[in-house]
Amino acid sequence: MTAKEKNDFFYVCSLIEYISRQTLNRRGIVVEAVGKKGIEKQLYDAEVNHCLSFEQVSDEVIEKYKIPYGDFDTITDCKYTIPSFMDIGKLYSIMIEDSAKEGNEVEELIKIFTSFISDKISDFQTGVYYQNPSYLECSYQAGYLLD
Repeated sequence: MTAKEKNDFFYVCSLIEYISRQTLNRRGIVVEAVGKKGIEKQLYDAEVNHCLSFEQVSDEVIEKYKIPYGDFDTITDCKYTIPSFMDIGKLYSIMIEDSAKEGNEVEELIKIFTSFISDKISDFQTGVYYQNPSYLECSYQAGYLLD
């Protein structure tokens, strides 16, 4: 992956996290609503969208893909400081970079965001998101959190 591609994946992963928090959805619901072609479009547009606010791009994506509002609120009752949407976006982009075969990065993004690991990362009460990305990648590959 080139430096530009890494940056674009970081941006799109952060955008998915932002939209998920705004709409109170599991990350996989947002990814499924946007779909593969939509993810590819967001990656293509990422360089330009970097200049816009996340709020504006989020509103446009929510409207275009008709992303419904859910009830997956992992922030309101959290007792601890939560990581920013960009911190989580960076974590996802690292996992994609490390896990994807060349040319299959979009498919890997979809797999990771729709897998069990995404809900575990989003559970800000547990602190799973603070784990080493390698541990999270190995857990993702195994299909469960490793001991």
